Amino acid sequence: MTALFNHELLPDYTFKAIQYRTLPVLDTQGREVEGLHKTWIALDNEKQLNSYTTEAVKEVILAFRRASCDRRSVAVVFTAAGTRSFCTGGNTAEYSTYYANRPHEYLQYMRLFNDMVTAILLCDKPVICRVNGMRIGGGQEIGMACDFSVAGDHARFGQAGPVHGSAPDGGSTDFLHLYVGFAKAAESLSLCQPWSAHTALRLGLVNDIVPVHRTAGGEFIPNPMVVTDRFLDDRGRVVLGDWKTGDAAEDGKKLAADCTVDLSLLDRAVDGLVTRLMNTFPDCTRKTLESLRKKKLEHWFANAETNRSWLSLNMNTEAAAGFPAFHFGTREGREIDFVALRRAIADGARVDEALTEAVLPPAARENRRAWRESEG
Repeated sequence: MTALFNHELLPDYTFKAIQYRTLPVLDTQGREVEGLHKTWIALDNEKQLNSYTTEAVKEVILAFRRASCDRRSVAVVFTAAGTRSFCTGGNTAEYSTYYANRPHEYLQYMRLFNDMVTAILLCDKPVICRVNGMRIGGGQEIGMACDFSVAGDHARFGQAGPVHGSAPDGGSTDFLHLYVGFAKAAESLSLCQPWSAHTALRLGLVNDIVPVHRTAGGEFIPNPMVVTDRFLDDRGRVVLGDWKTGDAAEDGKKLAADCTVDLSLLDRAVDGLVTRLMNTFPDCTRKTLESLRKKKLEHWFANAETNRSWLSLNMNTEAAAGFPAFHFGTREGREIDFVALRRAIADGARVDEALTEAVLPPAARENRRAWRESEG
């Protein structure tokens, strides 16, 4: 038999910041298929809600390139460690302590980020986003670059940029309207209020959702924090998927606390999708997805470079306040004083360190000062 070439960029590379595995694929009877597998690429920063570090971004690029070259891989499952989060975007520790006020460094980082999104969009295999928890900010962006999304119904979907000092220009302003339409995209991108998985399914953002909350008796129940019955509010609006409020929310929290989070149904749903993909012609499926991806790529390639430049310069202005506010803040406050900022700008204030200090939450201001002193 002819020895086949290896087309990977770094065939001997060992992943350290992410997980890369090959796992069995199943036939329609649930039996493992010999000679084929699925590729499992997982962010592995559970303590920081699977936010991607600079090193992780590099490895995701290599991982998708390796999966693309894998002749025996049926599909890629892009996911993350744990049960709380798929990805909450860029690592705010790096953003606030290294990249803030270093726009040229962030420019290089955004080159890597853009290459990561492009690697997903150009992967030769179908890509399934297994949403094992929050998909927020940059996590939403890399999730939407995938072809399919299957989520646990505890997941949250949304943006964080305009509330935390950035713009969702790493893909969300390119992709979100293709899924949910312009009006809902504008609402999500600007206001940054997260959607439940049920709302994401209703709007067409994901392909399927499954319950993950399991009672002490072993029964799976829908997310207790979400309205899962169709009914109209007093203005005649359908609120299926809305977050519960008031007493209903408190009751939902208590019920959720009494449950365990079990992702077995999520894995079953992902396996079922891989099986269905396996039972298609591989080249026909690849070409179909390539043609469909052109709609995303059209927007992505038109905007990625100018967005990269703007996001880098923004590290000297609003991001220099927004990211430290989040990273150094506490549960009592992770957002700047927006009213004070707007008033200062209206009065002609310079966007400088003094302004940043003035608008930071008190706890974030003190914690950042303490960190700077410790760093010398």
